Amino acid sequence: MKDQKKIRLGLIGVGNWALFAHVRVLRLLPEYEIVAIYSQRKEAAKAAATEYGIPHVAESLDALVRDPLVDQVLVLTTSQQHEEGIRAAITAGKDVYCEWPLTPTAAKSAELATLADAAGVKTQIGLQRQFAPAFRYVHDLVAQGYVGKVRSARMHVSVNMFGEIRANAVRWSLPIENFMSVVAIFGGHFFPVLFSVVGKPSSFSALTANQFPEVTIKETGEKIQTTSPDELLMHGTLADGGLFSIHIEGGKLSGSGVQIDITGDAGDLKITNTSAFGGVDEDFIVTGAQGDSRPLENLPIPAEYEWFPRAGLQTGVAELGDLYVALSRDLASGTQAVPTFHDAVWQQQLFEQIQDSSETGKRINL
Repeated sequence: MKDQKKIRLGLIGVGNWALFAHVRVLRLLPEYEIVAIYSQRKEAAKAAATEYGIPHVAESLDALVRDPLVDQVLVLTTSQQHEEGIRAAITAGKDVYCEWPLTPTAAKSAELATLADAAGVKTQIGLQRQFAPAFRYVHDLVAQGYVGKVRSARMHVSVNMFGEIRANAVRWSLPIENFMSVVAIFGGHFFPVLFSVVGKPSSFSALTANQFPEVTIKETGEKIQTTSPDELLMHGTLADGGLFSIHIEGGKLSGSGVQIDITGDAGDLKITNTSAFGGVDEDFIVTGAQGDSRPLENLPIPAEYEWFPRAGLQTGVAELGDLYVALSRDLASGTQAVPTFHDAVWQQQLFEQIQDSSETGKRINL
């Protein structure tokens, strides 16, 4: 990377995740330089620019995407605002990164992916969890035959948040038209984790549920009716004949976290974390065993999987740094490790098929 010029970024959006995560990790990566920022909330953009040393506050969205100093546009607004920023970047001929979900519907996301292809711009979608050192390590272990042929995979992701009482900061999770429920967000980020390791599904059945139809906003006591799903059960077959099951749930009172089990004909792997988001020092732990009736032993993650300085950062934030390292390598070498808008479309279509299966009871063949 020494000889590669800096990747100059223009940021759209100054929300919590933009500043708490993106700006923090980008300031730790010498490959990148944030040169401009834009928000409809001009004072917030000016405050962020002052605090983080961003040299230019754009007066308009068009001014940011057409700034000749901006190589790549990061769309970090809410899902309903993504389309506006993406279209502007594509029209200006700028490569564009967007947070998940790309848009609230698969059809709209497919339209944007096609538009980007026609314009010849590169796209990336913010699905960073698969780039965590633990998951890249497990991916390689499975590819190298640690478990042999995969017979089954099971993933359980649960979070304490998104229950019947919610902070105002996650009010966006309530309207079903936002496609930002706990199932859409955590499913969206963890599906690629599992499927990148064991392969994509070939068929499945699914059931979604809304177990908190009335939610109270903690700060105000306001009660809001919602139909957004807060639980998902899914099971099916993998492309190579193995079986899989997925359980995602919000509002779990105690004992939440992540557990992934991969069973093969030669060994077993387990990946766990006490937090689905991952706070400071809440890292994923990998254990495994080969052979029959062997105890699972800790499998330390080799140093070469540590791409990004994680000290003091929440696991969920540090994984974003891993994605940005992968992106800089993609741009330097012409590879495509970071998921594109087309990957986002595939996943959103999968979610729509999940809802179809839940509503009709039918099994979906992919």
